[in-house]
Amino acid sequence: MHLIDNLQYANWSEKIFRQMREGGVDAVHATIAYHETFREMVARIEEWNLWFERFPDLIVPGRTGDDVRRARQNGRTAIFFGFQNPSPMEDDIGLVEICHALGVRFMQLTYNNQSLLATGCYEAEDTGVTRMGRQVIREMNRVGLVIDMSHSAERSTLEAIEISERPIAITHANPAFWHPALRNKSDDVLKALGQSGGMLGFSFYPHHLKGKSDCTLQSFCEMVARTAELMGPAQIGIGSDLCQDQPDTVVEWMRVGRWSKQIDYGEGSAKDAGFPPMPGWFRDNRDFANVEKGLREVGFTQAEAAGVMGENWLAFYDANFGPAEG
Repeated sequence: MHLIDNLQYANWSEKIFRQMREGGVDAVHATIAYHETFREMVARIEEWNLWFERFPDLIVPGRTGDDVRRARQNGRTAIFFGFQNPSPMEDDIGLVEICHALGVRFMQLTYNNQSLLATGCYEAEDTGVTRMGRQVIREMNRVGLVIDMSHSAERSTLEAIEISERPIAITHANPAFWHPALRNKSDDVLKALGQSGGMLGFSFYPHHLKGKSDCTLQSFCEMVARTAELMGPAQIGIGSDLCQDQPDTVVEWMRVGRWSKQIDYGEGSAKDAGFPPMPGWFRDNRDFANVEKGLREVGFTQAEAAGVMGENWLAFYDANFGPAEG
């Protein structure tokens, strides 16, 4: 079984890289941009290149599904880059191909707010995918940069699924039927995502969990089982949204960037401004075995549980990280 976490934004360190290895994590999709410009994003890649150089026995760059297989064989974790906002491509569609060439494999069309491409989930009016958004989706399809709608509004997400000629991903969110956070997704979105061959990554971030930090593993796994019935067991995986060791000031950057002088409290009131404690069954990368065990206990077969833990993402990587055929 290949173990893949398709979204983390940790305060990266040798400690975390070693915990990945202790947990047997074969690949991680790491956020390298929220509100960064293109040049600032390149600086994040420079940081990662230094980590790859310093810790070659722990982490390696990831570009394809085969990189995950090699990482597993060699006892390392493959790192895939992604953006949670289209900010690094600025207003230049030509940068889509450049970003893919630099190793970026996922890009959200928006992060909570309206962007040049689509509407975020915190806007009062959802006007859908923009004119530029349609062009960028076409270009992303062409080069193999996956469309991510984790922070997008309902209409925009449904339109992206319809417009895209390749499957899209919602890398880190949960169903709204289980917990009605603004970012969690409706049955309509989940059904459309599953029918189009797209992927949902379940989030462990407490604001997205029923009961938040007190969410039980059983409740979470029962939700996964219900979602499998809605979407199909091959269209779901993990996108933990682990923000390990991050200071609360990072939450301010994530939510506010440079677009506002005021603190945006996101999922709720001021008490939600910082990082809440993770649920006891998933504190860090060493705890993925708890999730697999929980899935088996609610009725997943060994093969189905392996799919959720990484095999489904691996198949998605194989099909979607390269140029479009034809």
